[in-house]
Amino acid sequence: MSRTRRAVTVASTALAAAVVATAAARMTLDRQAAHARRVIGKPLGEDALEADRVWRRKLAGDPLELLILGDSIAAGLGATRRKETLGARIAKGLAKKAHRPVRLRTVAVVGSESSALREQLDELSDEYAPDVAVIVVGGNDITHRVPVSTSVAHLVDAIARLRARGAQVVVGTCPDLGALRPVPQPLRSLGSRMSRQLAQAQAQAAVAAGAYAVSLRHAVGPFFISQPEEMFSLDRFHPSALGYRRTAEALLPAVTGSLGLGRTSAATHHPRGDAPVADPVAAAFVD
Repeated sequence: MSRTRRAVTVASTALAAAVVATAAARMTLDRQAAHARRVIGKPLGEDALEADRVWRRKLAGDPLELLILGDSIAAGLGATRRKETLGARIAKGLAKKAHRPVRLRTVAVVGSESSALREQLDELSDEYAPDVAVIVVGGNDITHRVPVSTSVAHLVDAIARLRARGAQVVVGTCPDLGALRPVPQPLRSLGSRMSRQLAQAQAQAAVAAGAYAVSLRHAVGPFFISQPEEMFSLDRFHPSALGYRRTAEALLPAVTGSLGLGRTSAATHHPRGDAPVADPVAAAFVD
């Protein structure tokens, strides 16, 4: 066999091996992703606790209107008491900071992708005018392989609709899925990389659309990685009471800052033209 033919044969063999390896890796990822979608959240059921009410109603003044949209984290799946859900914790912290009651309205739905934000907003009456809205979404976009551009387009549309209602908007960007230890490798590493890419795109798009964006990966991700037993609920995928407290602590400075009630945190990306000022003590208002 000539040297040229031998080189062609080696190259062809290497290419075939690479194709086989790629196909095998894809099959492995597909199986792992399908398994993750089947088991995530199942021990907790499909519904989060209902926490909508006026929080701190004994305070003076008309209630501030707080709207929560997004996925199971926004809905509070994993919390065992209403006051421990993400919405309730933000509402209580906002009430304490504003010295006013806060009426919580939650339209977040367990399992939602970014595309569901449109339906969640469609539930609201034309007269409803939230003072501030918090969106946390993205994890399900990753597990269902929704293109980043598609996810971001849905987010931007939701922000525009909320801004048209006169609401300030705070976006909690996609958490780092690399913190989910029950998800096997290599899917966990791939999920981590994809969730970081989506979070960055969400932050950039949110700021450009006039919203505040909080990097949950930077603000609370290290806690979920270093303290998984305390930060995750029994399904090992959704936050526990402590996990929701930490997440609310991360989001609250942006919520209060957007309403002119204090300074934001270092993890907050500001709307263009809005100068950031950090508030080191805002977390003290989450109880």
